[in-house]
Amino acid sequence: MNREEILKQFDRLLTIMDELRAQCPWDKEQTWGSIRHLSIEEIYELSDAILENDSNEVKKELGDILLHIVFYSKIADEQALFNTGHVIDELCNKLIRRHPHIYGNVKAEDSETVKANWEQIKLKEKGSERKSVLQGLPKSMPALVKAYRMQEKVSSVGFDWDTADEAFAKVKEELHEFETAANPEEKNKEFGDLLFALINYARKSGINPDDALELTNIKFKRRFEFIEQKASESGKNLKDMSLAEMDVYWDAAKSEESK
Repeated sequence: MNREEILKQFDRLLTIMDELRAQCPWDKEQTWGSIRHLSIEEIYELSDAILENDSNEVKKELGDILLHIVFYSKIADEQALFNTGHVIDELCNKLIRRHPHIYGNVKAEDSETVKANWEQIKLKEKGSERKSVLQGLPKSMPALVKAYRMQEKVSSVGFDWDTADEAFAKVKEELHEFETAANPEEKNKEFGDLLFALINYARKSGINPDDALELTNIKFKRRFEFIEQKASESGKNLKDMSLAEMDVYWDAAKSEESK
C-alpha cells in the first residue's frame, strides 16, 4: 500500500468516525472520560501482542489505538476545541522541534545525545511551568516503569553511573542494607531502594525491567499451569501435595520448554 492509498484509508476512517458519531447510539453517548479506561486497556493489549511477537495482533491493536485517537479528536472537534488535523500538526511541529540534529544545526552522533537533547528541549518548552526534568511523569504510571523513566530523565542531565558495574555495586549495597534492616518499616524502605537500584542496573545493562519481569510472569504462569495439568491428570489436589512433589512437575515443565 503506497502513501496515496494510506491517505485514502485514513480519510475513510475519518468518514466512518463521523458516521458512527452521528448514527450509532453508543458512539453518540461517549465522552473523553467514558472511553479513557478503554484506551488504557487497548495499550495493555498492544503490549501483550508485542511481547508475544504476534504481528497480526499488533496490527489489530494499533488500529484500535488509532480509532481512540480519532475518537477523542472528533469529540473535541464537536466542542470547537481542536480536530485530528490539529493533533497531527502539533505532533509534526514537536518532532521537528525536538530533532534539531535532523532539522537544524545541532550535532548528535548517538542515541544518548539525542535523548539528552530531547529532555532539555522538552524542559525549555514548558518554560516557567516546569522547573524539574522529573515533572510531567503521570501520577498513575506503574511504579516500576516510573522508576525507569525517572532514571532515564536524570541521566539526560548527567546524574548517572558511568558503568553498569557501578550500578551493580549499588545493588549490592542496597541488598546489604535490606538484609540488616532492624524492623519491618525499615525493611519496606530498603526493599524499595533495592528495587530502584536493580531497575537502574537493568537500564545501564540495556535491559527493560518491565519487559523482563513480564516475560518471567508469562513463564511462571505457563509452568504453574503445567503443574496444575499434571496434578489433575494424576488425580491429585495441589493443596494436598508437598512442595517437593510440585517441584518435580516444575522441573518437568522446564524440560518441556528446552525441547
